[in-house]
Amino acid sequence: MTATRVDADLIRRLPKAVLHDHLDGGLRPATVVELAAEVGHTLPTTDPGKLAAWYFEAANSGDLVRYIATFEHTLAVMQTREGLLRTAEEYVLDLAADGVVYGEVRYAPELNTNGELTMAEVVETVQEGLAAGMAKAAAAGTPVRVGTLLCGMRMFDRVREAADLAVAFRDAGVVGFDIAGAEDGFPAADHRDAFEHLRRESVPFTIHAGEAHGLPSIHQAVQVCGAQRLGHGVRITEDIVDGKLGRLAGWVRDHRIALEMCPTSNLQTGAATSIAEHPITALKDLGFRVTLNTDNRLVSGTTMTREMSLLVEDAGWTVEDLRTVTVNALKSAFIPFDERRALIEDVVLPGYAL
Repeated sequence: MTATRVDADLIRRLPKAVLHDHLDGGLRPATVVELAAEVGHTLPTTDPGKLAAWYFEAANSGDLVRYIATFEHTLAVMQTREGLLRTAEEYVLDLAADGVVYGEVRYAPELNTNGELTMAEVVETVQEGLAAGMAKAAAAGTPVRVGTLLCGMRMFDRVREAADLAVAFRDAGVVGFDIAGAEDGFPAADHRDAFEHLRRESVPFTIHAGEAHGLPSIHQAVQVCGAQRLGHGVRITEDIVDGKLGRLAGWVRDHRIALEMCPTSNLQTGAATSIAEHPITALKDLGFRVTLNTDNRLVSGTTMTREMSLLVEDAGWTVEDLRTVTVNALKSAFIPFDERRALIEDVVLPGYAL
């Protein structure tokens, strides 16, 4: 295989893996409109096309707080069993249509309990919807394996409860844990008891760090809490000068701590300035275990195909680069080694043998 640039049609056909994707940030606009009508929730617009544009415009404000606030409307339609079943099933089908063969979907069950569902019932319902989606995708000849990451919201007090659910459901589709929400002012170390519990129970976890807050948040996530991956981690570059890695950056690279990088989302929240200058390319070239992700497909108006295409068009990525980040993602997936190896050897590598 030669190091050659690739076009969008080819990218759509390539097998993909996504580790950092939020369930409540990836609903279909038409689904939001229909479910909002059913539950009586008022939207900025009831036209699906205009709603998608509204999300994209709001997300491009360059403000992480405003970016997060756009979730008000998706969460409003995810408070019932019917809403969760539909959005989870469609989530899987949308991944399959985008050529994703392995995905990890994350969400905070506490944010879906404004109706009559408990956190445990939310998890059970989402897993049922994901299973239905995987069955339909397989029947259509586009199989995709989807694992779940349960999130605790770092600014609230139910992080340990979410961690307990991750332990309870680890044999029922939940593969790991995360904390999400506003980074600045809400350090990961405040929830060290949850992470210690997860380590004792052998449940892997990632932590949102190095996006809205800098190196201290990365240090806490890795060295204090013990994260196996970093959600975003884009500001690890602050510990790299003229290609020379500082001690924290060196630790992250040398211990193969995966960076769940989301270029479009990072541009929208102000964590990066352009696709061409996004740190993902430099970090890849420095040997970090970089992975490519969507973060929130509705909110960011993106897909894995689009993220790959942007890097090819604006940062000069080749098909070999796309293969590298896909293999990286599977190497760092929170599923057993034999499953990861099988996906790499039987699905991904043959798919990139152009």
